[in-house]
Amino acid sequence: MVPVLIKLSAILLIVTMCSGDVSELVGQPLSDVCLGCICQAISGCRQETVCEGDHCGLFHITSAYWSDAGTPTINGLAPDHPDAFQSCVLDPYCAAQTVQGYMRKFGQDCNGDGVTNCFDYMMINHHGGGACHAPLQLERLGRRRLALFSQCRF
Repeated sequence: MVPVLIKLSAILLIVTMCSGDVSELVGQPLSDVCLGCICQAISGCRQETVCEGDHCGLFHITSAYWSDAGTPTINGLAPDHPDAFQSCVLDPYCAAQTVQGYMRKFGQDCNGDGVTNCFDYMMINHHGGGACHAPLQLERLGRRRLALFSQCRF
């Protein structure tokens, strides 16, 4: 688990450095470690992850999620370009920016412990911004993701 988190953090750091503008990272709700934990719980952080139905990329992002996150793009594509969604969510950096944007909009204390933290962000990523209060253990996929997420060390 730890090597995967280190690998994702390294990928995000390299992509960030190559992007030339790290000012976007100021004030982000999720740390790189938290993003790595969510990535591991959602997709195993497999770089070869593509679209499965309407969910795409390392974080299984849908078009609606991407839109709610502010439609980030790469390579100068306009958000209404036919390839904008898929090219973004299949790119690790743009996908991470999408998650950050979504969490800025929907971040909240989902489990009622008085703190908004990575566990809450994982619940939001799984259930969506409006339904994050539902327990993960009620469904098989939620239990699987919860077990994988629980292996993370912050």
